[in-house]
Amino acid sequence: MLTDISSESVAAILPLYLTSVLGLSTIAFGFIDGLYQGVSAVVRIAGGYAADRTEQPKWVAFFGYAISALARIGLLVGTGFGVIAAVVTIDRLGKGVRTAPRDALITASSLPENLGRSFGVHRMLDTIGAAIGPLLAFLVLFFIPSGYNVIFVVSLAFALLGLVILGLLVPNLSRRPLAATPAGAANAVRAVAVPEVASEVGLEVGPEAPVARPRFRWRYLNDPRLRRLLLVAGIFGLLTVGDGFIYLVLQARSSFAAAWFPLLYVGTNLAFLVCAVPLGRLADRFGRLRVFIIGHGALLAAYVCAALPTIAALATIGCLVLLGIFYAASDGVLAALASQYTPDGSTASGIAAAQTVVALARLLASVGFGFLWFALGRESAVLIVAALLAVAIPAAALLLRPYLARPRVS
Repeated sequence: MLTDISSESVAAILPLYLTSVLGLSTIAFGFIDGLYQGVSAVVRIAGGYAADRTEQPKWVAFFGYAISALARIGLLVGTGFGVIAAVVTIDRLGKGVRTAPRDALITASSLPENLGRSFGVHRMLDTIGAAIGPLLAFLVLFFIPSGYNVIFVVSLAFALLGLVILGLLVPNLSRRPLAATPAGAANAVRAVAVPEVASEVGLEVGPEAPVARPRFRWRYLNDPRLRRLLLVAGIFGLLTVGDGFIYLVLQARSSFAAAWFPLLYVGTNLAFLVCAVPLGRLADRFGRLRVFIIGHGALLAAYVCAALPTIAALATIGCLVLLGIFYAASDGVLAALASQYTPDGSTASGIAAAQTVVALARLLASVGFGFLWFALGRESAVLIVAALLAVAIPAAALLLRPYLARPRVS
């Protein structure tokens, strides 16, 4: 939550800052937005692999959070395309390192049948921060119209606070098979920070836990379900336009959106906040793949709201709500699916593989959409992506059809 207050306070003003204050073109913004969306792919698998091999997911995640926090300093000492690109790159590399180990900690703390709900709770807290951050940015610019540096200082403060709390309060859980002997199992249970969960899923904390663990192998990620999931996630990622572009489309078409630009992020995140836990529970009961695919239908509807001529305020609000539903039905659910399709001991690497595919695809999507906007105009660019997504959704359902059966609920 605290880290998202930090990152989203900057992200909320970045499109306006780049295009209005620095005067960059949509191609340049597309490049930086692509870095924001996808450069983390370079290290996501490395972060997951390090967490699995070292059995220290907390400290691998801590390292990633620390890199992102330090990157904030760059915003205070320089401006211009090069500096912003470097800061965004370093910040997103930190995100790439931390994300899979963090999600592995969530998986290790959850019962298998509650993974969707657990990731929904995480996304809910994450989204609270993502709503507060843009609100803070809006208030700063309301009272200090040129106060971008104030926003950067606030961002750095929240990043450091989140880092301190992670280091001091979060237990270092790792999910691994319990020892075969009763004594080994008893020692494992005693070592766990969450005893009521340990007896169900076999959690352990720290290097002291005397439990035999099979060595990680890349072939553990060769499950055919995971391969198809990665293919579908990659296709959808190529057709996921960055939020900043959608908000710039709304701003250009609506005085309502233009007047409240930083709060557009708040609207999306509030919708995400409301939907995260209910959609996580729905995914557990109705089927995670089903919810994941249906969520991209909400993204398609958001594109239509942004591009078609409609009542400005209603179209803007509808677009924000649909984007929130899309993220609630996709981000946490994808992590739950990836962990479901990988064995214990490889969870972080499986999650990292899925996140890497999505990050790379969204990088290409942002850069490509910037060129498409420049060449054809904003509405035409959005409608082309919407048409491609309308084809991709049923194709994905067909590809994943063998795995779309509703899960059994005990």
